[in-house]
Amino acid sequence: MNMKRIIQILLFIVLSAHCIMAQPPKWLEKSKRAVFSIVTYDKNGQMLNSGNGFFVTDNGIGVSEYELFRGAEKAEIMTTDGKRMPVESILGANEIYDVIKFKVAITEKKVQALPVATQAPDVDATVYVLPYSTQKERLYKSGTVKEVATIDSKYNYYTLNMGLTEKQLSCPVTNVEGYVIGLTQPGMEKDGDKICYAVGINFIIAQQISPLTLNSSSMKNIGIRKGLPENEDDALIFLFIASSQLSSEDYLSMLNDFINLYPKNAEGYSRRAIAQAYKAESKTDYEKSAADFSKALSLSDNKQDIYYSIAKQIYQYNISSPEIAYEPWTLDQAMVEVNKALQLDSLSIYLQLAGDIAFVQRDYAKALDYYNQVNQTEMASPVTFYNAAKTKELLGSDPIEIIALLDSCIAKCIQPIAADEAPYLLERAQQYMEAANYRMAVVDYDAYFTAVGGRVNDVFYYYREQAALNARQFQRALDDIAMAIQLNPTESAYRIEEALINLRIGRYDEAVNQLEEVIRMNSEDGEAYRLLGICQIQQKKTAEACVSFAKAKALGDENVDELINKHCK
Repeated sequence: MNMKRIIQILLFIVLSAHCIMAQPPKWLEKSKRAVFSIVTYDKNGQMLNSGNGFFVTDNGIGVSEYELFRGAEKAEIMTTDGKRMPVESILGANEIYDVIKFKVAITEKKVQALPVATQAPDVDATVYVLPYSTQKERLYKSGTVKEVATIDSKYNYYTLNMGLTEKQLSCPVTNVEGYVIGLTQPGMEKDGDKICYAVGINFIIAQQISPLTLNSSSMKNIGIRKGLPENEDDALIFLFIASSQLSSEDYLSMLNDFINLYPKNAEGYSRRAIAQAYKAESKTDYEKSAADFSKALSLSDNKQDIYYSIAKQIYQYNISSPEIAYEPWTLDQAMVEVNKALQLDSLSIYLQLAGDIAFVQRDYAKALDYYNQVNQTEMASPVTFYNAAKTKELLGSDPIEIIALLDSCIAKCIQPIAADEAPYLLERAQQYMEAANYRMAVVDYDAYFTAVGGRVNDVFYYYREQAALNARQFQRALDDIAMAIQLNPTESAYRIEEALINLRIGRYDEAVNQLEEVIRMNSEDGEAYRLLGICQIQQKKTAEACVSFAKAKALGDENVDELINKHCK
């Protein structure tokens, strides 16, 4: 055989081998449908980022890079056949390794997903990268495994012998059988060779939501709704945290997810009943809430908790002045429900609610009985003693009895009393005023002033002045009314009060000056003219006093007639 013929045969063999190697894997056509493109949007609906991702389950769980979602309020994917689907929830993320797992609201029963490899490929094994493409040709890129490292000693992280374009990032890396092993990440040129990296797929799939996820920086950076933890107890804790952080719509959606996952959990229905009532816009919404409470009762082993929740919801409905009437939810029905709870367990929290319901019903004697029961338990607190004190006040009890309850209220406070509990001191000061114990009222006003760091208004100074005046602490009274005037110089009542103090202690000239200032501010103030006349009497200016009395009478002052009869006849 001549040399030319030999060369032709060798060339044919090489070309044939190349063609065989260049043939795409048989599974590629099906697998490429698992790859999609992602677009994320900010709070204004403007496009934020775009990239790739792929499905790892046929019910719509996808994975991609975390950075695509940073700052996103919304995201959607587009499949290779052009179908658009929204990302409905985030299921886990790792900001350090730049990976994220999420759930897509799929538009069909199942989507094409890549099967997940159970073993890592060996070093030098052939692997494929499947980029997103809407073209008919079966695009892919092949390379080999250069190195296999580990994450947390149990997940893989790959270095691959291949260079990637930006469009090939966040795409699946598969083994020769078509099982996905990882997600591509940017590479570099090393020792003259181009390399890239891939995060092991099992590490990404292992990412999940935990009860504290909502407070993590990685999740706070994403405005898309978060999914539920996979553990039922963790999911309940997560719901509790979410209730104060999510919008009512997102929280209700999360409750729906919980009930779908755990249809036998009574608490899911109870929480949804409360959430439904909170955002109720129609009678139908309240009916749905009542139906959920009924379902919770049928499932719960602790029915007293559900009865309590029903009673509390009905109570809150009634005190919120709802625009929508829902006839079954009356205060009487709330009392029925809380008594059902009390029959099963006389917990303090149930007694407290029963007292609150009776209080709103204006059955103060019954309310006081419930509050007194609470105050004999470990739940006794400043609030519970305060409730009992206010109830006694409405019953017209002796101020001394009310003060005794307020003493217990204040004794339960952390000492020294902080600003948030300082109002209890004001309440007791007012009761001391009712009991004519003015010096103790001044003590409580002073304690309040200290507790709030001196951040008080003109009204406070006026009230403390009244206590000081009645306690015959005249200089303190003058100082306080002067502060009230300084804070609110247009309030004529304060200037009249200042004049009264000066009149009482015989400082007639000062009182006259103050009353004349009131009259300059308001020439129609009959009380100011009457008091001016009294000062003038004390100054032995009877004629001038009678002129002032006459002016007061002309302005309708009903208390001046006796003075006129006594001094001006």
